[in-house]
Amino acid sequence: MKIAYDHIATVCVCCGSQDLMRSPAILMPFIADRVYQWKPVVVDESWGLQTINSGHAYPLCNSLLCGNCQLLFLDIRFGEAEMARLYESYRGESYTALRESYEPGYRARNKNLVLGVEYLDQVESFLAPHLPEVVKILDWGGGTGINTPFRRNPGNVTFIYDLSGVEVEADVRKISKSAVYQNKYDLVVCSSLLEHTPYPRNVLAEIKQVMTINSVVYIEVPLEKIVEENHLNSDLLKKKRHWHEHINFFSERSIKEMITSAGMHILSFRREKIWLEGSFHSQFLVACCLKESNSDLDAF
Repeated sequence: MKIAYDHIATVCVCCGSQDLMRSPAILMPFIADRVYQWKPVVVDESWGLQTINSGHAYPLCNSLLCGNCQLLFLDIRFGEAEMARLYESYRGESYTALRESYEPGYRARNKNLVLGVEYLDQVESFLAPHLPEVVKILDWGGGTGINTPFRRNPGNVTFIYDLSGVEVEADVRKISKSAVYQNKYDLVVCSSLLEHTPYPRNVLAEIKQVMTINSVVYIEVPLEKIVEENHLNSDLLKKKRHWHEHINFFSERSIKEMITSAGMHILSFRREKIWLEGSFHSQFLVACCLKESNSDLDAF
């Protein structure tokens, strides 16, 4: 079941619970400018505001923590037009130039990011036991396709659906959202996407429409450092004071709640250390199937 869209979340976007705790935070300047054209300002005496203190002003928001599944997330849920503005020509020149103006050093970092990840062999090893030798792949939100697992294997056919409009690798095919639903796929990749997505459970509901009883969905999301280090700490919510591109910080419980409430079974679940941007990071790797398919892994 999909969760109804609300610009300011009133329920958990993973499990639908209304048991939400909140704490004030700010929306980072790059995101505020890119999405809303809100720029930070300095409030001083010239503003003539008698009850407002002078200082830097940034857009306010709330950090929310679900009491049921422990998802930590931003209360603002971007709509379709806002997501399109944020991710148009993702990591292209206009995106990079604006981000560099707020975050000096990003341009150099971006040169490495567009080269692709270095742990695809770990992903393919994780997925291989659940897949046939030759697969039809859909990478949902796959960008250029550079990080799509198995795309170079002989006989495989890979499609990319991505709202950014970026050009794709030569060995994959770009596909529109309407055309996505005209096919069924053996493997649907949903990697480094759900942490950016306003309503991640709704994405899984859409993905179910392109699956057969034998299809596998691969979900990959980061275990953010603040969650990894403070998941049992009551101060976790108050420690999250700013929000950037990642608007959902998943716990293990929130991922499992999201997947099962979306009508899927978990085939395999792993917390993996991956090498990214010069250091190790924790990542959740999940293989799923439709709930109707044969699985003896209900314990997940």
